[in-house]
Amino acid sequence: MSTLELLVFLPLLAAIAVGVGAPARFTALGASVLVLLFAVYCAINFNASQEGGMQFASSRALLEMPGFPKLSLAFGLDGISLVLVLLSGLVLVAAVFLAPEESEIRGSSRLYYLSLLLIGGGAIGAFAATDLFFLYAFHELALIPTFLMIGIFGHGEGRVRTAWTITIFLGVGSLVLLVGLILAVGALGGTTFDVASLTALAKGSPIGESTQGWIFLLLFLGFGILVSLFPFHSWAAPAYAEAPAPVAMLHAGVLKKFGLYGLIRIAMPLAPAGADKWLNLVLVLLLGNILYIGLVTIAQKRLDRMLGYSSVMHMGYAFLGIAAGNVIGVSGAVLLMFAHGLSIALLFGLAGWMRDRFGFLDIDKFGGIAKPLPRLGLLFGFAAFASIGLPGFANFAAEVEIFFGAFSGEESSMSWIRWATIGALWGVVISAVYMLRAYRSIFMGPKPDKLVAPADLSWAARLSFLLLLVALLAVGFAPELLNQFIRPAVNGLFTAMAG
Repeated sequence: MSTLELLVFLPLLAAIAVGVGAPARFTALGASVLVLLFAVYCAINFNASQEGGMQFASSRALLEMPGFPKLSLAFGLDGISLVLVLLSGLVLVAAVFLAPEESEIRGSSRLYYLSLLLIGGGAIGAFAATDLFFLYAFHELALIPTFLMIGIFGHGEGRVRTAWTITIFLGVGSLVLLVGLILAVGALGGTTFDVASLTALAKGSPIGESTQGWIFLLLFLGFGILVSLFPFHSWAAPAYAEAPAPVAMLHAGVLKKFGLYGLIRIAMPLAPAGADKWLNLVLVLLLGNILYIGLVTIAQKRLDRMLGYSSVMHMGYAFLGIAAGNVIGVSGAVLLMFAHGLSIALLFGLAGWMRDRFGFLDIDKFGGIAKPLPRLGLLFGFAAFASIGLPGFANFAAEVEIFFGAFSGEESSMSWIRWATIGALWGVVISAVYMLRAYRSIFMGPKPDKLVAPADLSWAARLSFLLLLVALLAVGFAPELLNQFIRPAVNGLFTAMAG
């Protein structure tokens, strides 16, 4: 078994071990740490100068039948998928560290930790798979425990309804996506599920422009629903607000990036003419994410809902980088996927810690807790600054790349994407308003007399949060740590595309 196969299957094997009786928390912690170490090993031994092609590749043929696409259990990493696997490892470790002790979990602690491992393992498998069938299957594997965790271990009386809502929304998105994938494979001859082979076929014998338009639209809508694209976003904020904190960290931080990854890896290379045809629609919807959802975020009264809508809002910037259709913009989108994944996981983890200790997350019920809880106040401040794109954090570097990419080009006139970029810049102001206002209301000013502050963050919680914060700062001060992997992969992707 190759290194990458070990990385993919380790959390899944650990989940099986927990299910059959292994110590739940110990097994999950051990597996998540090993996953992160394997991911770091892959990064250290990755050839950053290689443009295109997969490294650490492995393939095992499973099905070769006349009239049916060749099916292989195949994995590989380029710079894009490597960065997302690193993100998955970091957030998985932090989420498992932050998870409650087995004795504190109401219900089955085995199901709790088993589900966390399946979510993390499914996300890693989806990012590492180079066969279209397994890329889709691993993502679906991660969705099932997400639904269960919200319905069984979630917060609030409406958690079951929320679990059904997210099941319906993401189920519909997955079905639309599946139809688009089937049409794309069929239009390219229906002989293989291998992503690289499909991309080569699309370049050598491009799909007709009309067919490309329908394929891209279906893929865009399918992936978009999974990313909480406006106006298909209403599932996201309630789901994150009522999910256990580790689940919100994994889904908002990692799994939601699958839709953006799919647009870059599949939709754009297979249907570039379709992407060009629907560009204006993409711009309108991403502005809905940034501006409309940004204003909705300002109106929120609960911290968890505010963070949920904030996560939806920031996906608009990633869509803008992809819509730019050039190396700078797409590279910025990938870097933002990493940065946003860490910052939103950090924020949801801190909010979950607060909910467990205070019993509520209504912003107007807090006040002045930075004095009795200085460590919490400091870490939340850093996380808030990262989220709004303060210089020094990875989010800032990513957003600057996206804006430069969206404004690049030789034409002197103001194209639609440039107007959209100007509109998107106002989102930076909006995010600063809601995040700084919330921080002031919660941590500054006088503390209400009835508010009893608990003990400050424990060492285990601090380690979990510091892991994410240090990664945000390291990439923020030195974006080349990841751009050295991302840029050649994006260059290779554009070279392999049909247009």
